[in-house]
Amino acid sequence: MKLGIYGYGNLGKGVECAVKYHSDATLVGVFTRRPPDTVKTVSGVPVYHADRISDFKDEIDVLILCGGSATDLPKMTPAMAKNFNVVDSFDTHAKIPEHFDAVDRAARENGHTALISAGWDPGLFSILRAYSSAVLPSGKDYTFWGRGVSQGHSDAIRRIDGVVDARQYTVPVEAAINAVRRGDCPEFTTREKHKRECYVVAAEGADRARIEKEIKEMPNYFADYDTSVSFITAEELKANHAGLPHGGSVIRSGATGFEGENNHTIEFSLKLDSNPEFTASVLVAYARAVHRMNMRGEIGCKTVLDVAPADICEMSGEELRKHLL
Repeated sequence: MKLGIYGYGNLGKGVECAVKYHSDATLVGVFTRRPPDTVKTVSGVPVYHADRISDFKDEIDVLILCGGSATDLPKMTPAMAKNFNVVDSFDTHAKIPEHFDAVDRAARENGHTALISAGWDPGLFSILRAYSSAVLPSGKDYTFWGRGVSQGHSDAIRRIDGVVDARQYTVPVEAAINAVRRGDCPEFTTREKHKRECYVVAAEGADRARIEKEIKEMPNYFADYDTSVSFITAEELKANHAGLPHGGSVIRSGATGFEGENNHTIEFSLKLDSNPEFTASVLVAYARAVHRMNMRGEIGCKTVLDVAPADICEMSGEELRKHLL
């Protein structure tokens, strides 16, 4: 499959790196809104201005979109789905249904296949929630994220006027995790499960009180959480917050037996040194599924819940049955 990368930030660089681990994938090019002569790729793949993307609609099997969920992908994914099969990592959970509808219209009208919200959450965690709730219908799902840097939330802070750079850490509340693992099946408010820690580099003379207020009141990102905002220097950010670790767990507690006398816990967890590189690896695997589905005539928008596991694997059905089943 011939892939293109649209956007060359941390996620785009992660996709470039991930492709080398997939023997059935090649990169056609990187497309950026920056002047191409200012961008040098690690692998040496050609760089083109984003305005030239339509010139490549017959040369790219799947275009991997590496923009941010806050403002880029809601416009970018439907626009690109008109000319390409696409994959994105849209992660604003509350807005996934409307994003799906917009992308589905664009893809269907043009005979393309699109897959949105691929990554680890939404993405792999979504699949585990589906599997575990199907297997243990009498039970409760719990998802914990972190401690780690959220790319989407960090990007949302950087979009605020007066912010030069930022890192946002999602931090699970330890008491909440312990209660779930004990099988207590507690009821939590959003605020009781996670905290958010924000480290912000403000522009000189910026109104810090306004920035802090905008962060803490931002819907879908911070308004429902206990959020701390710390203003630091660019040097402190570079020294103490340069990495992009993340991770988390999906846990389901459920009961079986005629009286619900037997309790079970399903847990799937991730510990990631690099959030963007891992997310990029998921995007490349699902690009394979998009390519295969399009070849079979399965058009429109999809999510990871619509994709058969075999479609993301490079191995054949025979190899899968022999080695993984």
